[in-house]
Amino acid sequence: MEDVQKLALRVLEIARDHNIWRSRETINLIASENVMSPLALRVYMSDFMFRYAEGKPFKRYYQGTKYIDELESLTAKLIGEMLGTDMVDLRPVSGTIANASVFRVLANPGDKAVIAPVQAGAHVSHTKFGTLGALGIVQVNLPYDEEQMNIDVDKAVKVIEEVKPKFAVLGGSVYLFPHPVREIADAVHSVGGKLVYDAAHVFGLILGGAWRNPLQHGADFMTASTHKTFPGPQGGLVAATDRDGFKAVSKTIFPWFVSNHHLHRIPATAITTLEMKLYGREYAAQTVRNARRLAEELAALGVKVLGEHLGYTKSHQVVADVRRFGGGAKVAAKLEEAGIIVNKNLLPYDPPEAVKDPSGIRLGVQEVTRLGMKEDDIAEVAKLIYDVASGSMEPAKAREKVKEIRAQFSSVHYTLPEELASKAGYVDVLSLLR
Repeated sequence: MEDVQKLALRVLEIARDHNIWRSRETINLIASENVMSPLALRVYMSDFMFRYAEGKPFKRYYQGTKYIDELESLTAKLIGEMLGTDMVDLRPVSGTIANASVFRVLANPGDKAVIAPVQAGAHVSHTKFGTLGALGIVQVNLPYDEEQMNIDVDKAVKVIEEVKPKFAVLGGSVYLFPHPVREIADAVHSVGGKLVYDAAHVFGLILGGAWRNPLQHGADFMTASTHKTFPGPQGGLVAATDRDGFKAVSKTIFPWFVSNHHLHRIPATAITTLEMKLYGREYAAQTVRNARRLAEELAALGVKVLGEHLGYTKSHQVVADVRRFGGGAKVAAKLEEAGIIVNKNLLPYDPPEAVKDPSGIRLGVQEVTRLGMKEDDIAEVAKLIYDVASGSMEPAKAREKVKEIRAQFSSVHYTLPEELASKAGYVDVLSLLR
């Protein structure tokens, strides 16, 4: 018993140290992360986390699902209203699972799919090294225009006409500018294919009106994550305009890729959706302004920021070439030592084998924006990044400055008030289990 308690104490200490470090002592600029509001966290820690609900709402294979049926239907309806569709499925537990569910319906092993190349932002799940390859679907890259940092539309149309793919994939993981949805949709539709748009990174920007809604520009399916620019719990979803295709995807999610779909994320997703309904436009606009300011400030300090001639970025992301400071791996490690969390990243001109030590770093401002940072605050962060990367400030000294900055940004903004829980008479699951 004593040994078990010692191990339990160590587990608690590790979790405590992580909570304090990431919530009080670091500035997080990972582009794929965010923080939930206190109210969303309250409902996330619910009895739903212990339960199963295989199948669709009101058509489950288990009893005991009457509340999750209502809640899941309500959440899908709320998101659908914001997207302009009545076809939303929340059961994928991640954006990758959402992609797999759609890809499996649209193509069989040996069929071809055209994707935005890695340089234009493709996520690994779009490629032969990830979900596409696991499903046996053949990857064909669309041509890339390095000057425009985007798909070369004219060449892409010719590839689509020649290949006649079952589907095309746009959107992705590292991209600064919107992909040409309408043009690619028209081309792939002309050969009988479908367009899938992976909105994992920009889902919150879409709901906030700062990024075009692909479903309104020709996409047949949109997949997304619910924890990036949409600041909810980790999870995924599929939305669609193709009714027959959507029905097939919904039948594929379960039982092919998901059994239980982690029910506790559904009420938290609902609360986050309502927060986006109220504050999404303000939050999305500020996120994009902050990203652009970060890029401008870094460039002014002498950092090579990609996309200068295009205005640097229209998303939450900024990508910088840091070879002059030792490369992406070295700079990311130094910044982490200083309490600034970023990720190393391949740049369009890097060879694939440079993945462990690429030329660049990727920065995302969606979380610090959620914590209340505005443009002038972002400028201060940019100076710290430069000082650490260039060696003009030791990481230990910068770490103290990071803590000072974080002390000013310790609460979550653009949220519903936590007091709503008491008004509703909400009962916390922990109090019921003590």
